[in-house]
Amino acid sequence: MSADSHPHTPAPAREGTAVVTEAGTGFHPHLHGTDAPAGTGLRARLHHIRAGELDDGTAQTGGMRRFAAISGRTVGSEKLWMGQTHVAPATASSDHHHGESETAIHVVSGHPEFVFVDDSSGTPEEVRLRTGPGDYIFVPPFVPHREENPDPEEEAVVVIARSTQEAIVVNLPGLYALGGAGGA
Repeated sequence: MSADSHPHTPAPAREGTAVVTEAGTGFHPHLHGTDAPAGTGLRARLHHIRAGELDDGTAQTGGMRRFAAISGRTVGSEKLWMGQTHVAPATASSDHHHGESETAIHVVSGHPEFVFVDDSSGTPEEVRLRTGPGDYIFVPPFVPHREENPDPEEEAVVVIARSTQEAIVVNLPGLYALGGAGGA
């Protein structure tokens, strides 16, 4: 199979125009010069974060583990956070919301359930979204929710993207609808 037809093999470099790394070796420079203008230094490079290099030094919620891949700390991003969340078998997270951040979730494995309170009809009602691999969930800013993994044996893994540069997590004492925009 040629480099052009295999998605994990880099294409050959044109002489004098590119540096080619072997598949799996990646490129992740030290985070120097994050204040550099666009097009120079850190802001002019692609960053490769290998699966085994995810950062667990991010905001956490009981019952789950978050791992940052793309953040200000890992690559110098300014407007985006992306990573993974793992929910162990037969586990539920604590109730929480993500402040001003919009959150997009892609289910990679397992069948996690996302629980929130919908009070749009005037009567608060708990809603449970049952998902599977390939599904997506959108969590608007300030919406309290929790993730549950009812499977007694399989871990649930999701990929998360947020519209804020770091993972905002506000843990809550219960699952309830917040009054007004951001009124926690």
